[in-house]
Amino acid sequence: MKTVVEPTGVPNERAQAISRALTLLRAGEVVALPTETVYGLAADALSAEAVVKIFETKERPRFDPLIVHLPNPAWLPRVATASSLAEKLMEKFWPGPLTILLPKTSLIPDIVTAGLPTVALRMSAHPVFSAVVRELDRPLAAPSANRFGRISPTAAAHVLEELDGRIPLIVDGGPTEHGLESTIVAVEEDCLTILREGPITREELAVFGTVRTGKVTTLPQAPGQLPSHYAPRTPLLIVDDLASVIVPLGMRYGALAWSAAAVPPFFAESRRLSDKDDLREAATNLFRELRALDAAGLDVIVAEATPETGLGAAIMDRLRRASQR
Repeated sequence: MKTVVEPTGVPNERAQAISRALTLLRAGEVVALPTETVYGLAADALSAEAVVKIFETKERPRFDPLIVHLPNPAWLPRVATASSLAEKLMEKFWPGPLTILLPKTSLIPDIVTAGLPTVALRMSAHPVFSAVVRELDRPLAAPSANRFGRISPTAAAHVLEELDGRIPLIVDGGPTEHGLESTIVAVEEDCLTILREGPITREELAVFGTVRTGKVTTLPQAPGQLPSHYAPRTPLLIVDDLASVIVPLGMRYGALAWSAAAVPPFFAESRRLSDKDDLREAATNLFRELRALDAAGLDVIVAEATPETGLGAAIMDRLRRASQR
């Protein structure tokens, strides 16, 4: 299969890319689309036959459920049952990078939810993704557009590295805004359980009720809960201080730096997440810089820990999962 990359930089290119994506999706194919978080591998969520192709393309285990993206709020009662608290979250954060776990209706095929009675729902704020799903007028299942367990793609070139020859189309919407997958929450009365940290922070969610953290598990309730995920091929270590690292003789270590401190010269390669101690900038850059270090022929990548406030919690969540091998 030849994988075509369609640009969207000017209006006629965008119209052509969206038209081609719609044709393929209506035919039951998978298509890589940009979202505001990472690039997604999209298929018609109401077609079990189309969704199977997501699992096959990504080599994703069937026990790991998918996120479903809605065309508009009117679709919500057709696919799930929402509480008043869930509706308040939607009013505040949709469209945007918040996924909400809700009891599903029979319209959603069991393969989408790994047989679970709940479905993970969100609405994307990306103009290209939004245009495609609105015009299709059917929900799209869309996990990250990469091989299972690997570093999530934040640019069309990353998708091509991962899935070239496996999918017919990549719609290039430029670099993603947030660089991390959406926050996922389960809603119970006045309590919110964070099942995956993301761009919507614990502090933002706390306005709506008590917030607690779900457990990492080998039997996930929602996407992104597995203990090992988002991983480079190169082994990754996390340290508080890059200067404390001892590099064995003859080994090539790379540094993923966070703080403003100079990177010690014994690192063969280095990348910095932010030049101004900005956690939002660091989150946007995380997967891109991690992917660059993974391609540098290193023996080990050493990541400097970030603060665990705000978006730092999501960054550390991804680093810890990436370090589990």
